[in-house]
Amino acid sequence: MSSLDPSYQHEIDALIQDLSLNKPRDLIQHCANYFNSRLASERETSRSGTTSNMTDTAGRGPFDRARSQNAIQEEDEERDTFGSPTQPNFKSNASPFSSPFGASSGGGGSGAGLFGNWMGGQGGATDDAEAAQHTPANFPGAGRRTSVSAEAMQPDADSGNWRPPKHQKTQDQLDRLKTSVQSNFLFTSLDDESFGLVLDALSEKAIPAANIRVINQGDEGDYFYVVEDGEFDIYIQSDAQLIGSDIGKKVASVSTGGSFGELALMYNAPRAATVVSTGKAQLWQLDRITFRKILMTNASERRKMYEGFLEDTPLLAGLKPYERSKIADALETVKFTTGQNIINEGEPGNNFYMLESGEAQAWKSGVDHPVKEYKRGDYFGELALLNDKPRAASVVAKTDCKVAKLGRDGFKRLLGPVESTMRQQEYEGQAGIDPLHSTSTVT
Repeated sequence: MSSLDPSYQHEIDALIQDLSLNKPRDLIQHCANYFNSRLASERETSRSGTTSNMTDTAGRGPFDRARSQNAIQEEDEERDTFGSPTQPNFKSNASPFSSPFGASSGGGGSGAGLFGNWMGGQGGATDDAEAAQHTPANFPGAGRRTSVSAEAMQPDADSGNWRPPKHQKTQDQLDRLKTSVQSNFLFTSLDDESFGLVLDALSEKAIPAANIRVINQGDEGDYFYVVEDGEFDIYIQSDAQLIGSDIGKKVASVSTGGSFGELALMYNAPRAATVVSTGKAQLWQLDRITFRKILMTNASERRKMYEGFLEDTPLLAGLKPYERSKIADALETVKFTTGQNIINEGEPGNNFYMLESGEAQAWKSGVDHPVKEYKRGDYFGELALLNDKPRAASVVAKTDCKVAKLGRDGFKRLLGPVESTMRQQEYEGQAGIDPLHSTSTVT
């Protein structure tokens, strides 16, 4: 077999050296981060001699049209002032070819199904003939398919001192913002405290007139926007349109209560569309670094909380620390109020639960008293997952409860070592429910 090209071997040797030094737990993610960093560094080096005529503002790409030639103005991020770790003149070390665009057309917008329809069409935008100065020949590697990736969420030395920005809002504004973003897929997994931090961190952004570009296709994007008032049109350029002044085809509109740009909070990828104001408008904006710091802080605190909780759970006492850590990472907290059903008898079972706080009871049809009482550290819902059977009883919150929920896949993958222990759980009057043993769980 022929030997590798020396340049290939050099890259492989450098990666091996990096792996030996860092010994990552997640090999694939580490390698992805390593090569994304190498690619960004290479592009930065290759651009160093060709960027004298480029704008220095974060959020702009190398293919921007001169402002004097714009029929539609681009919003000037340098005029923004808001209390975020990322000020508008912050110079991101991410690749200028990267950041995403996503949109949800709430508030009566006409863009249902935007993600499925056009997210696959992401790419860098070249707005006019000026782009000829920045051809791929001037950027070695610029013709490669750009990875869509997220920054590593490792705590840094300042994480403990960092505090999220808080921008004053009226209760009416908070209520509207909550309604606008609570169903967005990025925020559904946040607990109440973290969701509140996100709402507080949103800062105002005034759009003074029509024909202002808030987002430009192909540019680096760091912000997510919620429409407080006004309307915005969304345009997509096809590959054939990327060189020229045409901003593309209108594909949707976003109005009051809608949001757009959310993928910029997660990934480094080019904006996939251009968003233009139709008149005077008001936005709320959130930058990626603030959002990811909130997520990082939330994830770190949740993991510590779950690990402490799992250590106190008798079922998991025999697991190794790294096994408990994996379970902690897979858990999701769900709240229930007094009298609310956590699971319902006869329904399919898709989740396993451990009680974090509060009390709950298991009730069985035809039985006039609870067949099982639950307190902190107890678990339920396992039988339906162990045996692929419907729920054998209902579990009702006796008090306000918080439960840690684990889905079917995580249950099968992570709790195999304690399956025999779960099968020994005993409940009143439930003999024969589980064919594998005489007295069994009911849920």
